[in-house]
Formats: sequence, C-alpha cells, structure tokens
Amino acid sequence: MTKTLAEEFTIQDDFPPVGYEQWRSLVEESLQGVPFEKKLVTHTYEGFDVQPLYSLRDAIGDSDPFGFPGLAPFVRGAQPLGAVTTGWVLRQEHAHPDVVATNQAILDDLKGGVTSLLLRFDAAACQGYDPDQAEATKLVGHQGIMAYCVDDLDATLANVDLASVGIALDASAAFLPAAAMLVGLWQRYEVSPADARGAFNADPLAVLARKGQLPMSASAALASLADLAKWTARSYPNVTAVGVDTSPYHDAGATAAQDIAISMATGVEYLRAMTSAELDIDSAARQILFRIGLGTHHFLAIAKLRAARKLWSRVIEASGGAPDSGAMRIHARTSNRVLTQRDPYVNLLRNTVAAFAAGVGGAEAITSVPFDAMTGLPSDFSRRVARNTVLVLREEAHLHRVIDPAGGSWFLDQLTEQLAEKAWQDFQEIERQGGMLIAVQNGWITRQIDAAYAPRAKDIARRKEGITGVSEFPNILEERVAQAPLDPPALRSAAIARLSATREENEGLDEAAMTANQTATLVGAAIAGATIGQMARELEFHQAPTTPISPLEPRSFAEPFEELRDASDAWQAKHGQRPRVFLANMGPVAHHTARATYSKNFFEAGGFEVIGNDGFGDAASAALAFVASKASIAVICSSDKLYPEFVPQVAAKLKTVGARCVVLAGAPGDNTSAWQAAGVDRFIFMKCDVLETLRELLQEEGVLA
Repeated sequence: MTKTLAEEFTIQDDFPPVGYEQWRSLVEESLQGVPFEKKLVTHTYEGFDVQPLYSLRDAIGDSDPFGFPGLAPFVRGAQPLGAVTTGWVLRQEHAHPDVVATNQAILDDLKGGVTSLLLRFDAAACQGYDPDQAEATKLVGHQGIMAYCVDDLDATLANVDLASVGIALDASAAFLPAAAMLVGLWQRYEVSPADARGAFNADPLAVLARKGQLPMSASAALASLADLAKWTARSYPNVTAVGVDTSPYHDAGATAAQDIAISMATGVEYLRAMTSAELDIDSAARQILFRIGLGTHHFLAIAKLRAARKLWSRVIEASGGAPDSGAMRIHARTSNRVLTQRDPYVNLLRNTVAAFAAGVGGAEAITSVPFDAMTGLPSDFSRRVARNTVLVLREEAHLHRVIDPAGGSWFLDQLTEQLAEKAWQDFQEIERQGGMLIAVQNGWITRQIDAAYAPRAKDIARRKEGITGVSEFPNILEERVAQAPLDPPALRSAAIARLSATREENEGLDEAAMTANQTATLVGAAIAGATIGQMARELEFHQAPTTPISPLEPRSFAEPFEELRDASDAWQAKHGQRPRVFLANMGPVAHHTARATYSKNFFEAGGFEVIGNDGFGDAASAALAFVASKASIAVICSSDKLYPEFVPQVAAKLKTVGARCVVLAGAPGDNTSAWQAAGVDRFIFMKCDVLETLRELLQEEGVLA
C-alpha cells in the first residue's frame, strides 16, 4: 500500500515541547545534589548571573525593544545594512620609529587588503617636542613614529593614495599639531575635503588617565578639542576630530560595564566642550569616534558593543539631538590586557575571538593585532597574519553578509540589557562626582577600577581564570620571538637631519601668532613647514600643565606569571640551568598521572624545570631519583587512595636525602597536621593561590629577591 507524505512536516508529535521547569527538574536530578546555581550558573565580574539555558521566557519585553538595524537605539547596528555592502574598515596600526620602515609596512598592508591606517606618533611628538630639543632625548622613537612635520608625514605615507585610504592619528596630547600636519599633507596632494577620510582622535582625558598629566591645563585641552571639532565639522565632512578611547581604563582592569560608563561620561564631557564652543549637538555627536578594546570573553564583548550603542543613543536623545545623531561609530581593537608575551602564537586565537566579536557586535572599523605585539614591534609575518585574520572572517566566512548576526539571541539580548543597566548606573555615578574630568582627577575612577579588578586578579592568581600558554599549559622550552634590532641614536640623528632640511627650506617661517581659530592657524603653519615643536610652543605646551595625578596602571593578565618566567630566564642565563622541581610519582601510572600533569603545569608556569618519571613503588627509589635530579624541591604525586600509605614514608625519606621543600599535590583534608609532621612543607591543589606559592618558592630558591 502506497503512503503519501503529509503536506506539512512536523516533529512535534514525536518530540513534544519541554517546559523550562521540566528541563530544570531533570538537570537537578542528574546533578545528584550539587546545587544548580553552583554547577551551571556562571558569574561575571559585573555581578551578572549567566544561565546555562535561555529560551522565549527570557525575551526582553513583549515586542522587540532593540528595534531595527540603523534605527534608534542602534543596538542592532548603526547602519540599516550593517557591513553587508562594504565590509568592515580594516584599520591597522603603525608605530615603527623609522618613517622609511613604516612606509614599507604600510604599503605591504595596503597591498594585503588593509583599507585604513592608524599612525601612532612617538613619545617626543606626543609631548610636543621636536627631536633636537633637550627634553626629547629619552622620548625620541619611543612607542611610535618619528614624524614631526608634514615632510615626515609625507615620507611615512609615500605612494599611498590619500583620497581612498582613511588615516587615523594617535598623537596623545599633541592631537592639534598632528591634525594640522595631516591636513597639510591632504592639501599638498590636493585631496578634496569630500574625499579625505580619517580620525584626528583628540582625547585629552584618555591622555590624562594614562599619563597622569597633560602639557597644558585641562580647560585649554578641551578648548583645543572643541576648536578642532568646529573646524573639522565645517571643513572635512568625512573626518572625525574627537576620539573616546577606553583602552587606558580597560587595560587597567575595568569591567565591561565600567568601560561603557566611562565612554559615555567622556563623550558627555566632550559634548559639553563642543556645544559650549557653539557647535550644535548633532554636529558635535558626529565628531566623535569611540575606540573600544575587546577581550576574549566572546559573548560579553559582543554585548558590550551593543549596550554601548544603546546608551549613546540615550545620551544624544537626552541632550536634545536628532535620533540619527545617536548612531555611535565604533573602532574596535583586541585589548592589550589579554595578549601575552609568552607563547605569543596563542595570541592568534585571542585576536581572532576579539575580531569575530567586533564584527558580530557591529563595529565599523576593526584593528587586528599582530600576535607579537606585546614583545615589541611586529614583524612582516605577524602583520600579514593579523590582517588576514579579518580577511578570512570577511572573505571566507562571510561574517559581514548577515545584518546583525547577534539579533534574536535571548542570551545576548539579556546580557546586553544587563550591561546597559549597570553601565548607566555607573555613568550616573560619574556624573554625580562632577563629570569625567573631576572623577579622573580626584582618583575616583582609579579606585573603582582597582576594586573591580581585585576579584579578577585573585582568580588569575588561582588559575580559576587561566591564561593558555602562561598559567595553563606553559611551554618552558619555547623560543622567544626574534625582534629586529633598532639603533635609536641613528634614528634620532636621521630625524634631526630631516628636520634641519625642512627648516632650511622654510627659513623665513615665523612662528605665527595664534589667532582665535587655533586649528586654522596651525594648518597654515604646518603647510608652511612648521614642526610639532613649533606648533606646541604656540599652543603654550608645558607652560601651565595640569597638576600631576597617579596614572592608571596597565594590567596585562599574564604579566604576574610572565615576571616569574623572566626571573627564571635570568637565573638560567647566570647559572646555566633553571630552578628544578622533582616529581615523586608514587604507585601505578593510573594513580599519579593526573596530579603529576597538574604539578608539571603548576611549576612550569613559574619557570621551574620539572623532572618527571614513570613512578616509583617505594620511598627509597623515589629518594634515589630525587638526589640524581639535583633538585631541591620534591612534589609527591599519587591518588587519595594511596596517600595514607606513601606520604609519611616518602616525605620523611625525601627530607633525609636533602629535599629543602616537600610539596604534596592534592588537598590534605583532615591529614594536614599528620603529613606536615611527616615532612610535607606545602600543599598544592585546585583553587590554591598558585601565583603566591610560586613566588615564595622562587624566593626560597634565590631566583626572586
């Protein structure tokens, strides 16, 4: 008999819907008494509970409160089509001190698919000094490009099509002279205002937070920012003057909610400065580009961008701006705090996670960070891999072809809403402090970030929050990434020679008296050949600087463990070997393997050489092997079942043959006193303070002072 298929295919009869309570009951039964909240609910540093399952019951409201892409509150993206038609702007950073080397790297990047550049100026230029000034001696070539005039910028960007490549600047306190130089270069090559694309990134509050001081008063810095914004809004429609960079706070340990709140408070501070200078609110809002660092907590990073857009839309609405003026523009970058110096190739994965989150979260511009960025200047290879990371996401994964790929996720919607609510509360508290400037100056921001970072630091120390390749699964034999050597004196001499030639060509240049329009004056001076130092003097840099404050301390998550590895390397270089740990593996392999593996990772995270073996059947054999290892620390590894038999004998024997420190792998429980009496000095186990234990042992070995 022939059967016909039903017109509608349904599996509901075979698999009826299961309600949340029924599912929860089954889960709790399988947990066998372990609390559901303890086993399956994750807690964030913002204080949120992340559930193991989200369903329609977790939907935000009866209708979609996040609206449509391209419409307020812009949670689902600032543009109606997102990045579907154009892809993301791939904005790569350049900070090599040599303008020739930087130019070659830039041309390689552009040939490889990069569409925008961010130029970071060196510490001398950022402070408003020319390379031949005495104050610049220790700053020249440090952390950036040695570009001090339009000619230097021209050499840096030689053979770059300035009409099609966006140029963003990072010049710290010297944002106005640097902007004048870039405009001077655009005008030199007759790039029309409509074709010029870029970001001047004036962000004095970020400089104050990061450096602890500005070379001018805060009010003067905000006035310069407002002046630049007014001029830019009038002159260059596709360029932004103002940046809100949260990296000083993010890298110091801020939570995602704090990060958003600080960006809102900084943006509001800048809006006030611009509107006080008679720029209307809509024009002022369009002058701001937000630069946001993303870590490796993938979903949190996506929700962070979505929540930030929601709150900025609310800020502009409350300020009386038009709805479309609240479309936040975001430049996202992998944050330094999650990157490592050790086992740097793992950074490829960290960067991929962050870049993926940036794309899904709706960032307009993405910076893909080279895997060796934390060890020094990136190589040609690491830059190539960095840009290809985003290109694979775009050209092969087609991630940008979906409008708001995070839309409709009950989990991400919930997390976005929670972040937005918490960040808004934090933002209001900053406003109660008197605004972002006052909150930075009186140390309130620092205290809040320090308090928020404390539990994370504890989790890192205990390896509850592991760092792959550093605190977890370290490679003690890894070879460090080679860095191309630099010759700072030669680079400085070359920069001074270039500047001397520029000054000779412009011998008649007088340092122009500053008019009411600072930007217009400096643009004219830059075109005529003025240097950053000359323009900074016209702006009265260093004559009335801000009162110094304690700068925010950047915190790399891996740094505490990497410091131990550095000390071990130095010890090896001096003594020919690393401090050693011997594993006294007792009993059959099945009994000691788990704790032996745990102990190996534990001690290698601190730079110890770990001497392993296949196990011993008695204390005498273990003691004999320990002596041969020439270690001074021994770790007893076996199972709880065998410990009562082995620990008293093995610990005592190891002490007898010269073990300075006997460690037991595993929590001792009720046996603490008895095993300490037998000779055990320390216990290592899950949730113990790994970092402090390693520090103390390295101090006892003489490796750390």
